[in-house]
Amino acid sequence: MFRLHLDLPLKISETESAEITKAFVEFLTQNKDTLTSMGIADINYRLGHDDDRQKSNYMIKNHNGHVANKKSRIHLIPQNPDVEYIGLE
Repeated sequence: MFRLHLDLPLKISETESAEITKAFVEFLTQNKDTLTSMGIADINYRLGHDDDRQKSNYMIKNHNGHVANKKSRIHLIPQNPDVEYIGLE
């Protein structure tokens, strides 16, 4: 399987970078019909920092300010779509 990896340098603060990331995720979500027509069902992403040796995700922080290393995911196709049964009794 091939994967498209995008590296978008954001030369701004962490807060501004998180806001841009949220806006980009919203853009992708709004264009889900186009993406799913290309065969894309899920998109994994994370906001990282070049100086952080771990693969941290600055989009997931706990109450102490520690970041997770788990990727965030956009589900373009629902995992358990509602099924409509027509003509069954």
